[in-house]
Amino acid sequence: MQKGLVVRNTGSRYIVKLDENGEMVPCALKGNFRIKGVRTTNPVAVGDHVEISGTPTSPEESAFIVKVEPRRNYIIRRASNLSKESHILASNVDQALLVVTLFHPTTSTTFVDRFLATCEAYNVKALIAINKTDLLADDEEKEYLKGFEFLYRQIGYEVFPLSARTGDGVEPLQEHLKDKITLLSGNSGVGKSTLINCLIPGLDLKTAEISNIHDTGMHTTTFSEMFQLPQGGWLIDTPGVKGFGTIEFEARETDHYFPEIFEISSRCRYDDCSHVMEPGCAVREALENQHIALSRYNSYLSVLEEARSNGSSDKYRKPF
Repeated sequence: MQKGLVVRNTGSRYIVKLDENGEMVPCALKGNFRIKGVRTTNPVAVGDHVEISGTPTSPEESAFIVKVEPRRNYIIRRASNLSKESHILASNVDQALLVVTLFHPTTSTTFVDRFLATCEAYNVKALIAINKTDLLADDEEKEYLKGFEFLYRQIGYEVFPLSARTGDGVEPLQEHLKDKITLLSGNSGVGKSTLINCLIPGLDLKTAEISNIHDTGMHTTTFSEMFQLPQGGWLIDTPGVKGFGTIEFEARETDHYFPEIFEISSRCRYDDCSHVMEPGCAVREALENQHIALSRYNSYLSVLEEARSNGSSDKYRKPF
């Protein structure tokens, strides 16, 4: 048996970097490999520490992953809108970097908030990179950038406006990536591959232009892969996604994953307030007084509704 780190996952095949000598070994799963208690489309994810057996003697052969070591954490999302299965984006990460664009294409605040809520749920620090600042066309768009940046910084998230194409604003982000294992995620077309190329000179990942007709991105990353940073640390690139479905959330705990809502909820009349219709709700009062952003509250409601529709236990006090 040999131990190693999963650095690439193409769906049915994996590349494992051996701990002993750094050799890259192609691997497959043997039989109906499953991890007890985890219902997921990918039982093995990039970032997993694994044990493998066998030694490939030709490019057509593979070793076999026989064991996954316990994970210290992972980031997970719903496999699809209609699925009850999950998909693990990556495991054993120090932080997650969400790459967004405010225009060309537009990343919705609902997508941002769902990603951040998932990071909160799985106790993973989240950073936000606002890419393509060089494409902001006028003062109105620049003001929107300032508002977006202020909103999430006020909540407590670190935000990095930058242009991966020109390199402007990338240096402050680099300092936060040093010696960390960082998951990258975002919609298709936000420039994740361009950002990685900027952070790792000479890598030359494939990039694509945005559709002028639909102002949407094309998938250039089709599988998850880890890349080593020159200054130390790793980036885990993942395929772009359109939506971010939450999973395994308890309805009664949803407000825990929105820090500013959770902080104010301690002042609600009822300990189990859902912040929807109950009297004496401090959260809705704060919303009316513009101490909580309407976009964040609407995102909270969408995640709460999704948790309830998935059969989550809900012990909230019924409104009267």
